[in-house]
Amino acid sequence: MTARAGRDTGGRPPRRRRTPADRGPGAARTPVRRPARPAGGADRSVPGDRAARDDARPDTRAGDVGRGETARRPAPAARPAEPRRTARASSGGRSARRGGGRPPRGPRRPAFRRSDPLKRLNAGLLVIAFVLSLFAGRLVQLQTIEADVYTARAVKQRLHELELPAVRGDITDADGHPLAKTVEARAVYADPALIEPAQRQRVVAALAPLLSMDPAKVLAKISTSGSRFVYLARGVSPDQGRMVEALDLPGVDTLPEYRRIYPNDDLAASVIGFVNREGRGGAGLESAYDRQLAGVDGWQRVETSVSGQVIPMGEDSKREPVPGRGLRLTLLRDVQAKAQQAIEEQVRATGARSGSVIVMDPRTGQILALATAPGYDPNDYGRADDWSNPIVQEAYEPGSTNKVITAAAVLEKGGVTPGTVFRVPYSVRRHDRTFHDSHRHPTQRLTFSGVLATSSNVGTILASETISAQTLYDYLRAFGFGEPTRVGLPGETAGVLTPPSRWSGTDRYPISFGQTVSVNALQMASVYATIANGGVRVSPQLIAGTVEPGGRFTAAPAPAQRRVISQATAEQIIRMLEGATTVEGTAPKARIPGYRVAGKTGTAEIVNPACGCYEGGGYTASFAGFAPADDPRLVVQVVLQKPTRGSHYGGDVAAPVFRDVMAFALKTRKIPPTGGRPPKIDIYARD
Repeated sequence: MTARAGRDTGGRPPRRRRTPADRGPGAARTPVRRPARPAGGADRSVPGDRAARDDARPDTRAGDVGRGETARRPAPAARPAEPRRTARASSGGRSARRGGGRPPRGPRRPAFRRSDPLKRLNAGLLVIAFVLSLFAGRLVQLQTIEADVYTARAVKQRLHELELPAVRGDITDADGHPLAKTVEARAVYADPALIEPAQRQRVVAALAPLLSMDPAKVLAKISTSGSRFVYLARGVSPDQGRMVEALDLPGVDTLPEYRRIYPNDDLAASVIGFVNREGRGGAGLESAYDRQLAGVDGWQRVETSVSGQVIPMGEDSKREPVPGRGLRLTLLRDVQAKAQQAIEEQVRATGARSGSVIVMDPRTGQILALATAPGYDPNDYGRADDWSNPIVQEAYEPGSTNKVITAAAVLEKGGVTPGTVFRVPYSVRRHDRTFHDSHRHPTQRLTFSGVLATSSNVGTILASETISAQTLYDYLRAFGFGEPTRVGLPGETAGVLTPPSRWSGTDRYPISFGQTVSVNALQMASVYATIANGGVRVSPQLIAGTVEPGGRFTAAPAPAQRRVISQATAEQIIRMLEGATTVEGTAPKARIPGYRVAGKTGTAEIVNPACGCYEGGGYTASFAGFAPADDPRLVVQVVLQKPTRGSHYGGDVAAPVFRDVMAFALKTRKIPPTGGRPPKIDIYARD
C-alpha cells in the first residue's frame, strides 16, 4: 500500500486524525478555532506558524518508507506566526502555545450542525397539509356522502312525537245510563336523557309513592339508555298529575289523556269487561268492540332543545284523533242490578261454584239482563282471578230443561199429544244401560203433560222412542244447539252436539232428557224464548246500536228470525209447562202471585274430570220459564253450578231466584197480570 499523497498545499504533509492519546490527560475537549482558509484552497497561514505546527506534530509515517511507500515532500518555508487563541490545558494550567507553536491536539469531534431552516419549514408545512387533508376529507364525508344520515340523527334527537289519544266511546244501557265512560286523566312520562344519574334516586323517591309504583320499576324506566320518552304511569287522576308537575323534577312531566271508569262498579262486569293499562279492551264488550270504541289516536311532532323546551320555529305537525263510537246495549240497569243481587245471594247461600241469570224479551230477542256471580270490579280488575263470562263461555249439560225440545219433536213428529198416557216405572233398561228417575216411585200412569210436569226421565225416554234419532237431532239443531248465538260477547262456545252417526247405541236416551249434550246458558234461554214467542226463534240481541261522537244513534240490524215449531205446538208446550209450577209439579217455588207462570226445572249431573264419569262430579241446578204464561212478555233463566249446601235440585235453589227476578222485571216493565185462569193440567191418567 502506497503512501497517500498530501494535498497541494505548499508541500505540507497531510494531517493525521488525532487520537485521545495524542491529546494527553486532562486536555480540553473544546475544539480549536481555526482561521478561515482563503479561496482557491491555498493555505494562507504564516510560515512560522505552519512550521511550528508541523514540528509539533509527530511523524507517524516515518516507518512507511521502509515498506516501500513514498516519503513525504519537505514542507515549505515557515511563514511568520500569527497570533491565535488556543485551548488551555485542563491538567497543568499551562498555555497551549509556546513561542508561537501549536500544542498537540487529540482527535476532533464533529461539531453539532443544525439542518437547513428551509427544509424544516417545508417538512412542517407537509405535516400540516396532511392533517388538514384529513379534516377536509372527514368534512366532505359528513357534508356530502353521509349528510342524510347525520341529518336524520340530528332531527331524531330534536324531534319528539306526542300521542294524542282518542276519546273512547261510552257503553250505556238501553235508557242511556252509562255503564262505562271516559273521563279526563293524565299520563306521567320521563325523558331519561335529562335525568342525571345522581338525580335518579331523588326522582324515584318522589314518584314511586305518589303513583303507587314499585321503586325498582320507576328506576328501570328512567334509566333507559338511548330513549328520550318513556311512560311512567297512565290514567292517573288530574289531581295526581298536578302534584307531579308541582314536584318540578328534571325530565319528568305529564300529558293530558283519558281514563276509563265504570260508575256502577261490578254491575254487568262480565258483559262490559274492562280496559287494560295499555288502553285496550281486556275482556267482554270492551275487548270484542275495541276497535270501534277506541277510535283512532292522533299524534303531534315537535322539535325540542337539549333542555326539553319546544323550539318555536321547529317542525310542528299534527294529526287530530278520531273519537270512538259508543255502544248502546239492550240491558236495563235496574233489572240487571236486581238479577245480579239475587244470584250473588243464592251463590253464597248454596255454596255454588257460580251462577247466572238471563232476562230476555222473547218477541224482540233483546237481552235485558246478563248477571253472573261471582263477579269483579272492572275499576280494579287486577284483583280478580277470573274475567270470563260463564253465560256464553261455559258449556254445561242442561238436564231436564232440555225436555221441551224432545216434547216439541214428539208432538209434531211422534203422534203424541199432551194427554197421551205412558206407563212410567222408576227405571228402564236400554241395551247395556239402566236409566231411572230422580226420585224412587212405583210405576205410574202419567200423561205426557204429567211426564213434563214431574220431569220424569223414564217417561221422556218412552216418549222419545216414537221418533227417530235423526228427528231428535234435527229439532235440537233447529232450536240453536251446536252453534253459537253470535250475540257479540267474546269466547262464546257452541256447546257439544254430535250427529247421530257418531252416537252410540244408547246416546239418544240421555240426550232426550238433557245429558250427553252440552250448551251455553244463552242457548238454553233462547229455547224458552222461542216457545214463548209462539215457535219463532229470534236470535238473542245484546247490542241495540251505536252512538256517534256527536250523539247520533244508529240502530243495529234487526235480529234474524225463523220458525222452529208451529204456533199450535208452542201453545201446547206452554200449557204443559204451567203444570210444572203447580203444587204437583217440580217448581211451585217459581209461582208469582197474580201471574200465570210456565217453566221447567233442570237437575243435571256434572262430569267428574277425575274419572270421566258422573260419580262425584256434582250437579247443575236450573230453572227456565216465562210470564205471563198466556201472553209471554219476559223469559228468565237461572243456572247454579255445583251447589254444595242444602238441596241441589233446580226447583229448590233456582226457582226462587226466578221468582224474585221475574216479579221485579214485570213491575219494572209495567207488565200487568192478564187475569186469565190457568188451565187444568191432567198429570196422572184417569182410570
